[in-house]
Amino acid sequence: MLKTQAKYRLGQVVRHRKHPFRGVVFDVDAIFSNTEEWYDAIPEDSRPSKDQPFYHLLAENDQSYYVAYVSEQNLEPDHSGEPIDHPDVVDMFGDYADGAYELHAQMN
Repeated sequence: MLKTQAKYRLGQVVRHRKHPFRGVVFDVDAIFSNTEEWYDAIPEDSRPSKDQPFYHLLAENDQSYYVAYVSEQNLEPDHSGEPIDHPDVVDMFGDYADGAYELHAQMN
């Protein structure tokens, strides 16, 4: 069944359910829109369904900053109240409050 509405919004801080990283949503794909090579690299028993929203995150963990592409089923809201330290956050977002960043400009 195709899910037509994203659970998380642009600017919202989320965390991965299984892996130790968190990030801020900067784009959403209604369904999987990455490469088949990327998808096939995920162990078969862990592959998420393609017919759900996928989120582009400015992500961070204890060692680094990066961009992550994560299925909705693998995310949950981050309730830490801590901002994201990713260096690109200031280029895309404004102030941080209540678990989310304000958008600098309207995005598609």
